Amino acid sequence: MVYKIEILRRKHGEKPYKETFVYEPVREDESVATALQRLNERDVLLNADGKETSVIEWECSCLQKKCGACAMVVNGVPKLACSAKLSDYKKGEIRLEPLRKFPVIADLTVDRTILHENLKTIQAWFDSAPHRDDKRGSLAFEASRCLQCGCCLDVCPNFYAGGEFYSMSVCVPTTKLLCELPKNERDKIAREYAKHVYNGCGKALSCKNVCPAGIETDEMLVKSNAMAIWKRK
Repeated sequence: MVYKIEILRRKHGEKPYKETFVYEPVREDESVATALQRLNERDVLLNADGKETSVIEWECSCLQKKCGACAMVVNGVPKLACSAKLSDYKKGEIRLEPLRKFPVIADLTVDRTILHENLKTIQAWFDSAPHRDDKRGSLAFEASRCLQCGCCLDVCPNFYAGGEFYSMSVCVPTTKLLCELPKNERDKIAREYAKHVYNGCGKALSCKNVCPAGIETDEMLVKSNAMAIWKRK
């Protein structure tokens, strides 16, 4: 099948515009990431109108669903480009946009600095060796699988950059801290959790449907609420 890939493009400091490319996969199992790589590898990149254009700017690293770098919006749904298979789009039409809750740098590349700044605000790290609790070990492991890709923020109705609500991108790593911090060190992170997660979450749970790591965010939210709020009361 020959695919038409429409990309919402934006050069540095300019207005966004749509540009379509024609792409025929070499293999049946190719992903959106593979298509973007092969388009950029062409000696001369031509759009669907046959006009020469600039390379497509996007981010990637592992291309194995491990890093979250290639997150973008595919046909209206935030996904990792490396896991979005072309064959899933039977009509052969694919629309690519940058994540919608972050400042756009160029094309499909966005500035996700806010993710790291929010983690710094709540000090989401261990100052000492974590306390291993066998009862909460599986929950801590599940929380450690968060990719910090930003897909959950893209669909969250309560999150906006610069707001007090930090969404699941902070809830998940905070859950790991609540599981493994010594008891005398949990109060501070619990207060930060209450301020930046518990008080702002509307329980829409749209994040669960788009998480590339498959984290059960509803279960994560229930258990972290219990540790940070209910059991402490």
